[in-house]
Amino acid sequence: MKRTHYCGALRPEHAGTTVTLGGWVHARRDHGGGLFVDLRDREGIAQIVFEPEQKALFEQAEKVRSEYVLLVSGQVRIRPAGTENPQMATGVVEMVVAQMEVVNASLPLPFEVSEHHDVSEEIRLKYRYLDLRRPKIKNNFMVRHALLQETRHFLSDAGFIEIET
Repeated sequence: MKRTHYCGALRPEHAGTTVTLGGWVHARRDHGGGLFVDLRDREGIAQIVFEPEQKALFEQAEKVRSEYVLLVSGQVRIRPAGTENPQMATGVVEMVVAQMEVVNASLPLPFEVSEHHDVSEEIRLKYRYLDLRRPKIKNNFMVRHALLQETRHFLSDAGFIEIET
């Protein structure tokens, strides 16, 4: 499998199409009738659904935990009425998983990656590779990247040559 879309890019116009997403497990909810996973990548979060009718896949999905890295393929559908999430850009759609590959399992983390948990600076620095996944830090890097790209384009267009010494 190879990723076809970023998690944060799914929209209603993708309904009915088969896509492949890759990312970290952000959250996992078992509501009895299905297993719901929020899959996160650098572009956002998409809700993926594992249905109990696909026994082998469902049993594999039940073992998935926070920060596992998954590659999943399936069909995008509009969420049932009343289950939309207006807080998310992808909150109108979900993907029903038909195929899953666990790219990497994760041991329990020293802190949650979500923005909702305060963590001491000492712990954040010790586990910097996890801290970089937190939304605020990731957004800072994205803004920095965009700013540097604009600066480079401006200077290049003005005839400057970038060199490193």
